[in-house]
Amino acid sequence: MSESTGQKPAAILFDFDGTLIDSATSVLAGLRHALACASIEPRCTLDSSIIGPPLRLTLAKLAGSDEAVLIDRLAAAFREYYDSDGYRHTEVYDGVPTMLQALNAAGIALYIVTNKRILPTLRILDHLGWRTWFASVYALDALQRTHAAVAGNKRRRACRVVRRARAVQPEHKGDAAARNGARKACRRIHAATGGCTQ
Repeated sequence: MSESTGQKPAAILFDFDGTLIDSATSVLAGLRHALACASIEPRCTLDSSIIGPPLRLTLAKLAGSDEAVLIDRLAAAFREYYDSDGYRHTEVYDGVPTMLQALNAAGIALYIVTNKRILPTLRILDHLGWRTWFASVYALDALQRTHAAVAGNKRRRACRVVRRARAVQPEHKGDAAARNGARKACRRIHAATGGCTQ
């Protein structure tokens, strides 16, 4: 609820990994599986510090090679494991389910904006029983595969959600700061998804 207006937000956008869930355990298991399938010993420590960069870069570092055919093979093995079983080992941060349920019950539209692939994202939501709490999920790969016009509509919709959720009339300094925050959030979506109409 906004302290300056006394009104609850119309919508809230959440990142997924590192915000609502912790997928480190399942991702590390997937990386180990991919390397084992190719009989490769990791060239660096395989722990949570390796998580963060794009999958192909991570696999290249672990394999000690950036040879395209090998990385394709490792990435395919990782996705096969993660999408079929690995995602089930996703962990949830304390208090998140209670928070999401309360926000949903309050009539606030909830969205996920993530660079995680859409397939495991939806499977994780279904596995956790969270799917019905979210009005929509925006995943980068899903937007990239969508026809340009449709993707443009989704991006514009995402930007409208950000503005509706955060924009307020600048009656006070705090209100102006909130509106500036909305604009910055919209620019981040612009950069992540290829642009949106302001």
